[in-house]
Amino acid sequence: MVQQIIASLAVYFVIWWITLFAVLPFGLRTQAEDKHVVFGTVESAPTKFRAWRVVFFTTLVSALIYGAWYVASHYFGLSVDSIPRFVPNYDK
Repeated sequence: MVQQIIASLAVYFVIWWITLFAVLPFGLRTQAEDKHVVFGTVESAPTKFRAWRVVFFTTLVSALIYGAWYVASHYFGLSVDSIPRFVPNYDK
């Protein structure tokens, strides 16, 4: 039971981390776009970094992805082994 919980948390953490980098650029306004570059920073730095907004949307999207993964794996029995792949025949 404990192993299942730890495995589920590990899968959720990996999904959350990948989703973070997908959600991060949404709604980002750079200093170059606002024409207000702070001395010592690059133009591509964000004007206002909204960390709580990014964390909220990352958690929301990753929960939806995790839910889809859970349904696919537990109710439909899909796994990594279910993915069709090409296996070359080296006997020839």
